[in-house]
Order: sequence, then structure tokens, then C-alpha cells
Amino acid sequence: MKFLTILSIIFISFLCNSMSQTKYAIALYSTPVLNSPDFQSVFGGDDGKSLKTDGEGLIRDIEYIAFKGTIFQIMDEIDKGDHKILHVKTDDYTYGNELYIDSRFVEIRNAKPPELEKKLPSKKEIYSFLDRAVGSKYIWGGNCIAGINKMLEYYKPSGSIDDETLTKWELKGCDCSGLMYEATDGYTERNTSKLIYEGEPVLIEGLTAEEIANILKPLDMIVWVGHVIYVYDEITAIQSALSKGGVVKTDLIETLKHLLETRTPVNDYDAGTGERFVVRRWYKDN
Repeated sequence: MKFLTILSIIFISFLCNSMSQTKYAIALYSTPVLNSPDFQSVFGGDDGKSLKTDGEGLIRDIEYIAFKGTIFQIMDEIDKGDHKILHVKTDDYTYGNELYIDSRFVEIRNAKPPELEKKLPSKKEIYSFLDRAVGSKYIWGGNCIAGINKMLEYYKPSGSIDDETLTKWELKGCDCSGLMYEATDGYTERNTSKLIYEGEPVLIEGLTAEEIANILKPLDMIVWVGHVIYVYDEITAIQSALSKGGVVKTDLIETLKHLLETRTPVNDYDAGTGERFVVRRWYKDN
């Protein structure tokens, strides 16, 4: 009996020590989250002034931009001398296990800070943001149209860079799902793989572009895995698309007609096959 008691004490002590070793971080600024720990190769490269981009000019190492106040659990640390690269996870982004942040963007805590409650902004606030976002550049993984000037401080280019590189270096812009993610302060899902289930379905199967347009409501999502377009009003759509250079407003019916040339409208994404799209109604007063 005494032996079991001692084992229990040892186990509890081990458990407490393990829990006390867990560290957390809270974002002090908009914080780039990468799927690679090698920040320096992404922002600088061999010559110190190049970005790691693919054939389309996109920084694929970017997962998303965490908002100020985001809480991370630290899984591991990579010492870089004056800072650390932190292997983290967060409840705000559950799309993979390989997430990394730069310690200079965060404050380290030994206890988990309280989670911030996500509140849906008013429709007026959302539209105010969408209007400001028009003209912003397409940035893969981006959801910070103002950009992150700390990038130039922590990863300062070794020489002069052109305006296009500067925009990408500061991550100044957004991708398709990042547009509404920033507009709603993270209330909506970050990626299209989950936006296809956001809110409630709008029944569009078998309808023409005009018929679909007639039943759409402001802020409805026209979405498939890979891209999302938002209904701005009864005649206008808004989206961030690489092919269009960034955030643009377009004619709603023409956008739907173009979409119907390559994709089939379905009511349930999982029940359909092939190239398809759904409409999801998520805003609560719609």
C-alpha cells in the first residue's frame, strides 16, 4: 500500500512538472505563421534581399497571419541567437501541425492566457473593411491588408528591393479566404476547406446564373475548395484573386456566368463530384 502511495506521488509530481514546463506565447503584433522554420531563407535567401516564391510569385511557406492577441502553445524552440523560432500550435488555426513563428513577435508566458472571445463585427464594419480592401494585392496566406512593418525590422533586406517585392516582404494584402477572415476579425474560418461548411447551405443546384443571383443575399459565400467569392450586394461580387491581381469588385451575374462555364452548382459539397461550388449563408441577420 505504501509502495502504491509513493508511486502515486511520483506520478503526480511528474505530471505537475510536465504541465509547468508547457510554455505559451501571445502575439504582440500581427504575426506571420509559416509552415517552415527557416524564416531567413523565405525572407532574405542567399543574397539577403530575395523572397522564396514559387512559379506564380507566391510565398507558399506562409500559412496565415495571426492577429494581435492570438495564443500559441509552444511545442519546441530553435535558438537563433538573438531570437528563437517557435514550433507552435493554436486553436485559431487547425490546418496542420507544422506551424512556426518568430519569438520577436510574441510574449512568452508560463501560464496559458485567457482566450479572446470571437465576436462577429457589424455588417457596417465588415463593409467598411471590404471597401478599404479593394485594390489590395493578392498575398498567399495573407490577411493583413495594412502589411507588417516589423518584417522590415526583423528581416531587413540587405539592399534595395522593388515595390512589388516590398509589398510581398511586408505581407501587405490578402488571399481569397483571408479577405473575410480579416474583415470579421477571425470570426469566419481561415481556409476554403472549412468555408464550404460555413453557416447554412443555399439551394442552388440546377439553377442558372440569373436564378442563383436572385436568391443570393449580401455576404453569402460562393465557395469551393480552392477559392471563395463573396456577395457584396444584389449586383456585385467581391473577391481576392491572383488572376485579378488582388481584391476587386465584379458584376455578380457575369461572375456567376463565368463560374458556371467550368463548375456545377450543388447544394452539398460532399454529395457532389467533379468541379463544383456551393453557396453558404453565414451572416446571422441574413
